Amino acid sequence: MATGRCRLLASLLLYATVSHPVAALVSKDGTTGRLPAMGWNSWNEYACDINEDIFLKIGQRMIDLGLKDAGYEYVNIDDCWSDKAKRRDPKTKEIIPDATRFPRGISYVTSQLHALGLKVGIYSDAGTNTCGGYAGSLGYEDIDAATFSKWGIDYLKYDNCDVPKEWADQYEYMPQYPGAHPAPPNYDYGTSNTARRYSAMRDALLRQNRTVQYSLCAWGHAHVERWGNNTGHSWRGWGDIRPTWDGQDAPGWNWGLMPILDQAAKVWNYTGFWGRSDWDMLEVGNGNLTLEENRSHFALWCALRSPLIIGARLADPKAPMKQEILDILKNRELIAFNQDQVHGASARPIKWDGKADRVHPAAYWVGKSVKGVHLFMVNTYENTRRMEVRVDEVQELRDISAAGSFVIHDMWTGKDIGTITGGTKGVISIDVKSHDTAALRISAGASTR
Repeated sequence: MATGRCRLLASLLLYATVSHPVAALVSKDGTTGRLPAMGWNSWNEYACDINEDIFLKIGQRMIDLGLKDAGYEYVNIDDCWSDKAKRRDPKTKEIIPDATRFPRGISYVTSQLHALGLKVGIYSDAGTNTCGGYAGSLGYEDIDAATFSKWGIDYLKYDNCDVPKEWADQYEYMPQYPGAHPAPPNYDYGTSNTARRYSAMRDALLRQNRTVQYSLCAWGHAHVERWGNNTGHSWRGWGDIRPTWDGQDAPGWNWGLMPILDQAAKVWNYTGFWGRSDWDMLEVGNGNLTLEENRSHFALWCALRSPLIIGARLADPKAPMKQEILDILKNRELIAFNQDQVHGASARPIKWDGKADRVHPAAYWVGKSVKGVHLFMVNTYENTRRMEVRVDEVQELRDISAAGSFVIHDMWTGKDIGTITGGTKGVISIDVKSHDTAALRISAGASTR
C-alpha cells in the first residue's frame, strides 16, 4: 500500500512476504486485513437511497440477528453519501457530507456504530467523480485520507469510475476482454496509471495515524491481482455482481455468479494472508436466486477466501430476511474456513465437469484449514448430478490417505456422513442438486458422530 517510507514502521502498514512473489501489506495492529473482511454494504439493496438512520438500524440488526457474533463487523457506507452540488468545502477542500441524509455528519454515525462494537466503512473513487457522480478523490488523496481518519473510518472501498483521459492506461486490460489491448511481453502492470492512482491513496492512508482496511474496487483492470497485494488488502477481480446464476446485463457491467467463478479459477493463487481477490459483495438473499444458488454463492465465496460483505436488506420490516438465508450467512463451518488463521490461500480448482467457460466453470475445488482438507463441488447443470472425486486425483487427499481411513463431514449439516478406507483407492461421491454446492471436510481418523 511508496512515498513516506521513512514513516513506514510508525505508520499504518508494514511490508511482509507472502507465498506468491509480491510484497504484502501488514497492518501495524497485526490484524486488520490479515483475513477477509466481513460486514455489510449498502449498495446492492439501497443504492443512493441511504441515510443516517439506515446505517444505525443496520448496526443494531447485525447484533440482534447474531451476525456480529458470527464475525461480521463492518457497516459500510457506499456511494452517494456526500453533497453532490457543494462537493468540497471551499477552504479546507474536504468532501462535504449530504446534510439531509447525514444531518449530524459521518462522524456521528461512526461514533454510534463504534459504541456497538462495530466498524465503519466509506466509499470513494480513484477518479474525478464516483460512479454515482459525486466527488471523487483523484488529486485529493491526502485530504480525503485525513478526513476519513478524522471521522473514525475503518474501511475504504475505492472505486474506479470517471478516470480522466490523462490517467488512462497505455495498455488497457479488462479480464472480460483480455486480448483487446495487448501489452508487450513482460510488461509490468504495477507501473500502469491504474496502479499509480490506487497507490496514491495507499500512500495517503499510510500517512494517517489510523488503521484502515483498503479495498481496491478496480474490477480486475490492469491485472490488479499482480500488484494489488502491495497496494491494498483486497482487490476486485471482475465487474459488479448481480443476483443471477449466470449471464450479464446488456452493458456488460453486472455479472452473475458463474462468470465470476470462472475468472476466480484463473487467478486463485494470488490470494493469501493480508491480500486477496474480492469477488464482490454477497447477493445471498437478493433477486430470484434459489435456495441452492444462495448456498452455492456463500460456500464458493467462503472457499475463495473472498471478503464476505452482505448486500441484502437487514432492517426492512416489509421484507424481513428469511431464516434459511440467515442460516446460510451464519454457517459457522464455512465462515471458519474463510477465516482460518493458519491457511490463507484460496481453494484451488482441481477439475472441470466437461467444460471450462462462463456457464460451466470449474466444478471441483479443494482447500485446507486447521481442521482438514475441504472439497467444494458445485453442480452447474439443470438437474441433480452425482459428483465424485478419486483420492488419487488430489494431492491434499493423497497426503492424508496414509492414515488408512478418513472421515467425510458435511459442512452444511455439521454432521459426519461417512468414512472411507482403502487409502488412495478411495472415492468421494455425493449427489448434488442443480446449482447447489456440496461442502465437505475430509480428515484422517474415525467418525465421532
